[in-house]
Amino acid sequence: MRAIARRTLLAATGAASLPPRVAWSQGAAVEFPRQSVRLVVPFAPGGATDVVARIVAPGMQEAFGGRPVVIENRGGAGGLIGAEAVATAPPDGHTIIIFTITNAVLMVGLARNARVDPRRDFAPVSLVATLPMVLTVGNHVPVRNLQELIALMRARPGRITYGSAGPGSINQLGAYLLNQRTGTQAEHVPYRGAGLVFADMIAGNVDMLIEGISSQAPYIRNGQVRAIAVLAPERNPLLPEVPTAIEQGLPGFQIMNFMGIYAPAATPPAVITRLEKAVCDAVRDETVARRLREAGTEPAGTTADEFRTFWQAQLDLWVPVVEASGIRID
Repeated sequence: MRAIARRTLLAATGAASLPPRVAWSQGAAVEFPRQSVRLVVPFAPGGATDVVARIVAPGMQEAFGGRPVVIENRGGAGGLIGAEAVATAPPDGHTIIIFTITNAVLMVGLARNARVDPRRDFAPVSLVATLPMVLTVGNHVPVRNLQELIALMRARPGRITYGSAGPGSINQLGAYLLNQRTGTQAEHVPYRGAGLVFADMIAGNVDMLIEGISSQAPYIRNGQVRAIAVLAPERNPLLPEVPTAIEQGLPGFQIMNFMGIYAPAATPPAVITRLEKAVCDAVRDETVARRLREAGTEPAGTTADEFRTFWQAQLDLWVPVVEASGIRID
């Protein structure tokens, strides 16, 4: 990762709610993998998570000396079906999963009665990539920057609307966090997917959206929607002219999705380390990193301990937000 991005990801210190990683001898030998490795994508083929997994898998296979890394799509129930399948798989490293912020963080608060708790049932392996977000408005909204948008929401409490991919999505919770941080109110309009929001923004039927830069950049460049703020620690090369929320007077305001690889919780530390190295070798390859950026993500490739720290920081941020929102998907 770039130096600035790496410092950002690793700045937070881990808290006690994630169990510590078990120490092991660096000299210990481990025969792994002994067979093909299943990388479960808990969504249907073709989505962003599936694309990232398929970019990284060949590099992992090469790092394993040619042992196959097979993508298995196990979609359904917002990722819970795939999560359950991996949580109950033999903890030998041959079945792993790629999670987004929804599965690894938001579900902790959203699905109170879920049979899977990522903090208990999974061990972090490596952060694969982050997905920076951007706040946009329709051209019918008379604002040009974040402070003007905040002022408009204060002047019209509950009358400004924001779209989302549905209840409990990062789109909804991101807008909720913005309202919480700025003392404003806006009305949630759920859709069946974030992509469906764009048509209504362009038509003037919904006012704003928080979504990934890669998804929004074409609409921004075509002048169909207006970018207000990048919700990352620094400006993004896809939208270099758009200032961050931090630059516009909202200290520390960051919203990013992420994709990371996890193994079942009881997987031996030596196996975690082999998996970690395979992911890092893949992600740090120049061709793989370029393809990840072309897919709208920022390559990471961290150690398991670095990923644990990052994951804990995301839990510390978002679980209280979910609790305060009262949103549940039980």
